[in-house]
Amino acid sequence: MSGTTPVARVLGVPEMGLVVLIGVSGSGKSTFAARHFRPTQVVSSDFCRGAVSDDENDQSASADAFALLHHIVATRLRRGLLTVVDATNVQPQSRAQLVRIAKEHDVLCTAIVLDVPQRLARERNEGRPDRDFGPQVITRQTRDLKRNLKRLSKEGFRTVHVLNGPDEIDSAVVRTEKGWTDKRDLTGPFDIIGDVHGCRAELEELLAGLGYAVRRDDHGRAVGAHHPDGRTAVFVGDLVDRGPDTPGVLRLAMGMAGDGDALCVSGNHENKLVRALKGRKVQTTHGLAESLEQLGRETPEFRDEALAFCDSLLSHYVLDSGRLVVAHAGLKEAYHGRASGRVRSFALYGETTGETDEFGLPVRHPWALDYRGRAAVVYGHVPTPEPEWINSTICLDTGCVFGGRLTALRYPERDLVHVPAQGVWFEPAKPFAGAQGGADRAAGPDPSRAAGVLDIGDVVPDPGYGRREPVATAHGSVTVPHENAAAALEVMSRFAVDPRWLLYLPPTMAPAPTSTDPGLLEHPGEAFGHYLGAGVGRVVCQEKHMGSRAVVVVCRDDIAAARRFVPGATGAVYTRTGRPFFADPHTEAAVLDTLREGIGAAGLWERFATDWIAFDGEMLPWSAKAEGLIREQYASVGAAARAALPAAAEALAAAAGRGLDVAGLSGLVERHSAGIEAFSQVYRRYTWPTDGAAGLRYAPFAVLAAEGAEFGDRDHVWHMGVAEALAEHCPMVRTTRYRVVDTTDPKATDAAAVWWEDLVSAGGEGMVVKPFDGALATGRKGLVQPGLKVRGPEYLRIIYGPDYLEPQRMEALRDRRLGRKSGLALREHKLGLEALARHARDEPLWRVHQPVFAILALESEPVDPRL
Repeated sequence: MSGTTPVARVLGVPEMGLVVLIGVSGSGKSTFAARHFRPTQVVSSDFCRGAVSDDENDQSASADAFALLHHIVATRLRRGLLTVVDATNVQPQSRAQLVRIAKEHDVLCTAIVLDVPQRLARERNEGRPDRDFGPQVITRQTRDLKRNLKRLSKEGFRTVHVLNGPDEIDSAVVRTEKGWTDKRDLTGPFDIIGDVHGCRAELEELLAGLGYAVRRDDHGRAVGAHHPDGRTAVFVGDLVDRGPDTPGVLRLAMGMAGDGDALCVSGNHENKLVRALKGRKVQTTHGLAESLEQLGRETPEFRDEALAFCDSLLSHYVLDSGRLVVAHAGLKEAYHGRASGRVRSFALYGETTGETDEFGLPVRHPWALDYRGRAAVVYGHVPTPEPEWINSTICLDTGCVFGGRLTALRYPERDLVHVPAQGVWFEPAKPFAGAQGGADRAAGPDPSRAAGVLDIGDVVPDPGYGRREPVATAHGSVTVPHENAAAALEVMSRFAVDPRWLLYLPPTMAPAPTSTDPGLLEHPGEAFGHYLGAGVGRVVCQEKHMGSRAVVVVCRDDIAAARRFVPGATGAVYTRTGRPFFADPHTEAAVLDTLREGIGAAGLWERFATDWIAFDGEMLPWSAKAEGLIREQYASVGAAARAALPAAAEALAAAAGRGLDVAGLSGLVERHSAGIEAFSQVYRRYTWPTDGAAGLRYAPFAVLAAEGAEFGDRDHVWHMGVAEALAEHCPMVRTTRYRVVDTTDPKATDAAAVWWEDLVSAGGEGMVVKPFDGALATGRKGLVQPGLKVRGPEYLRIIYGPDYLEPQRMEALRDRRLGRKSGLALREHKLGLEALARHARDEPLWRVHQPVFAILALESEPVDPRL
């Protein structure tokens, strides 16, 4: 009826995909694009022509303009952005280029055709002074459009919307649609179940173990299962074939999916079963014959339902805000949420090398070793005796049908739940190590390494080459002798904390150059002179605590720990060589709880926008870590001396009474006695009783890192300020006294030396002199030493012995050859900074561990341990 308002057409376009506008010049494509899409989403041929020629109507620039347009389109699609092409696109060859780019990036392509009368298009162009082409151009474009309009779907467009006339164009509504695989709004919790392969009894047992209540029909058959806590089961595919009851598994899975209690992706076995049920010619191998025989005993209605269900299954799902991907054979990051034939093929079959193994099976490319995505990818397809996380991927096919186990992953908890197979239902082509009674079976060849785990080749080459391998850092390469790697490998593999906590290891610390004062080995003046000579004008002097170096990583909760570090833990305290600081895990937990509470009270979670923080500092007292060393080495020396020296003094006194000249020996014994008392006083100052965490103190002097950040660029006063803020709310935290010193001002350096003398005379160990600007401080020749320790003469007794102040001993010790130690400290400092930077960039774990491992390797360098 005339004057009737046209019914609005709703045009669905994918959230991630390509939209190609098609219409003659003057059809209103740019107006339509501006109305329905954001400006950043639209790539216009006119804009690109202007970008390359400064004239949007310069037709001679069209080739360059479309090259730019195609580049922009490809870049946006690679990044997963909805992209709209505003050009005439009336010729098949111009559209083919765009469809090809969409296929290359595995996204769907939608065509929106704006079909207007030629008369209207001519009128609109005549009203634009910048359009100087004649009416024949519109006629030609219209002819090209009409000629191929019905063939658009055959060109590769998944959806074609044709809008006829200006009224339909003006009233149209564009609605973005999520991809079928996009279930990011579903956040779980999920129970992801590995390959079932017709093992119905095991599936029912697993579901019951996971807490699901199985629902049965009048015949006692399982037709559904619901979890009282609202958990959702997710099947990774391969429900069918090989096992004793494919129909029973399908009946249960279909019921759960229909009730909203389960999701399921397609496996390669469902894909083949669908083709067989549709009457396609397929080989009935690998268990398909068994499925067809079992389904043949079911009703036609059930077979139709099973066919419809299996045929509807998608290649994969993206869940939990993109943090979880489930695909039968896995899925590399570039394919997440994408839609194409090759994406589906990868998800169903994986990727093969083109070779076959000795059993005639395809050799699969170990894609998980190269996976670097943030989403956890859970899959099946390849039977494996033990599920193992590799770069945030895990395979749950534990060969139930071969006599192994049926496995589920509880997500986000990342707990694994297994039930054993009730029998060997199908003999595999390749022997399966996890089968019952299969102790003599050999597993398939393991990959050379898991990409998330450091390989020795990342640090050192084959020893046969006899050379050193450099580790690249932002401050230059650091070489690691391959002969040092064995010791580091031993520590990291056998003694270290869970390596996922090892984001950093502190460097060794070099002492200040030997003092010119004949009565001292170390004095602040030489430290100031060193930095002044390096071009560092300001330093910070920090009191040196007599404790043990401790890196502390504190997570806000177990969710943060599971996301970033280690599930089932909330932090770690480890030594400078990566070993657990506390032998008792309860003590560590108490320390972490105390620090966590203080961090919360101090507002540091909010300040750093993080749910974890890492500190470097000293754990006090020294006896908390070194009690055995103190008792067995220092205290035993003191006890032995106190037992022997008085007896020696008595013997010498008796000899003197008989007229013998033993004055020199008596004086020596007297000096030794005084030295032993002074020696004992030193280590006694740094011991006090502790009971678990009670009595412990932690003195942080650096905030190492938080989520997405490392703080090497902050000056030391900033770090001290954070420690002081924490200490206000956490009694366990001890602050560090410090002074800022101008190395160019003799009065300032003299005053700092007096402060050092006061510290050591009061029983302190000494101080550490650091460049004011922090860990990244540089001088005339680049990165400078992160700190120089200046220890007091009394403290050095426990380093060099009670009698080291004897003139002859002092003379020998003055030539301490500090060059190797200083070089080692600087190299380890570079590696530590690199590890933190890589961790902040969320690089793969092996990349973070490469410099960490190198620090451990350098620790076996032959350097005097007393320095």
